[in-house]
Amino acid sequence: MYSAIARNKRNTWLILVGFVIVLGLIGLAAGWLAGDNWWITAFVLVGSAGYATVQYFVADREALALAGARQVTREEAPRFHRLVENLCISTGTPMPALYVVEDAAPNAFATGRTPERAAITVTTGLFELMTDRELEGVLGHELGHIRNYDIRVSLVVFGLVVAVGLVADILLRIAFFGGGRRGGNNQSQLFFLIFGVVAALVAPLLAGLVQAAISRQREYLADATSALTTRDPEGLASALAKLGEHGRPLAKANTSMAHLWISDPLRRGVVERLFATHPPLPERIARLQEMGGRF
Repeated sequence: MYSAIARNKRNTWLILVGFVIVLGLIGLAAGWLAGDNWWITAFVLVGSAGYATVQYFVADREALALAGARQVTREEAPRFHRLVENLCISTGTPMPALYVVEDAAPNAFATGRTPERAAITVTTGLFELMTDRELEGVLGHELGHIRNYDIRVSLVVFGLVVAVGLVADILLRIAFFGGGRRGGNNQSQLFFLIFGVVAALVAPLLAGLVQAAISRQREYLADATSALTTRDPEGLASALAKLGEHGRPLAKANTSMAHLWISDPLRRGVVERLFATHPPLPERIARLQEMGGRF
């Protein structure tokens, strides 16, 4: 677990630096195609660095707002507070802020930069579906994301996925509205148009691949952390089985934060499953049942 925490902290900075470098290269290409207009390059580079910095501090609030989450007090959600508080006491983890989303789809996610600034969000559908034992397994899973610093990596990925879509949209608009005309070169204008179209098409696919690559192993690790915390892997296995049986898309689902939820919140077709941000539930359940035989 400690090696995973160190790896997640390291990956956070690698992703941020890689994001600025990639967007800087895109800015160089855009400036060159626009007739050596290096103001575009400077704008993209400075903007991407500034955006990465801002996202590091505000992405958690963005995610909560996109989910439609509302913070709840102990009086409003005593069961929620009691279970999380017990898990925090047993693991020595700071108590996170607790949020609820009014949605019949059972699901949950954790967010925040550090364990001291973390939050756990659950849907009302999860409360209605799960027993205390199963809910404890799910909350242990989300607390595992917090303890393992998965939340920081997830937030950075969330912010960058949003940024990729924004940059692709800007490039496409520049291509259609005459970025290359400034240099008076029709060939440059054509290249710029092709560049913008390719960026708009490829960027979301690359973002999806990054989400999937980072998220799948995180889910296995959080499942294992929950099992070690609760000493009851069967409880989480039962909860995942219910999520598979009764799961449904969220009413307010957002693709940029799909990797944050414990269960995939989107209805996906065959092609989209290639970019799924979660490992198959049967595999997760099988691993937990195997752990159960060791306790």
